[in-house]
Amino acid sequence: MSNKKTKTVKWGEEPKLGMLDALYLPAIVSGLATAVRHAVSGKPTTRQYPEVEPEIPPNYRGVHRLNRDEQGRVKCVACYMCQTACPANCIEIIAAPAPKDDPHWKDRDKFPATFTIDELRCIYCGMCEEACPVDAIELTSVYDLTGLTRTEMVFDKEKLLSVFDETVKSGKDPVRTNRGTLGPASEVAPTGRQGPPPPGRGKHG
Repeated sequence: MSNKKTKTVKWGEEPKLGMLDALYLPAIVSGLATAVRHAVSGKPTTRQYPEVEPEIPPNYRGVHRLNRDEQGRVKCVACYMCQTACPANCIEIIAAPAPKDDPHWKDRDKFPATFTIDELRCIYCGMCEEACPVDAIELTSVYDLTGLTRTEMVFDKEKLLSVFDETVKSGKDPVRTNRGTLGPASEVAPTGRQGPPPPGRGKHG
């Protein structure tokens, strides 16, 4: 049996440009032809935004929100998992011990006294969402993120909770996923809102 390896690498050759190609005339003519074709076709190609809003897919990664639990409390347990996993270092959490004299907090050891996300620094990768063990943070389909100053683009806990209230009221909850054959979040949960959590994560709320 021969041990000779078959070469599978094919080297490409640099295309030779003619005089017309070097002057970019064919590319210019092709671009003008495309513009004329769209102009005479009569089919509108311009989106009338903001009068007509675009259809955003349910798995779009937009503005963050902090979820509330069944009692209306912030779901976050201040474990710092999202802050640690964030590659952009845009999340900052300051934890505080849960008030033991309040019966509503008897099941918590601590909670986030402050929770801020710099939306300008964020790269919207979803790592914080995957790292959270209690599904407290999610990326929503809210895309129209504007602000006049950098300070306005730093969302604190109250603003992140208001995004949750807004998306729940409008029925625009983020799509929920289950573990599938292609990965830990490769299949959409069959019931949309509820579904068995992937291994290592908390119950979806």
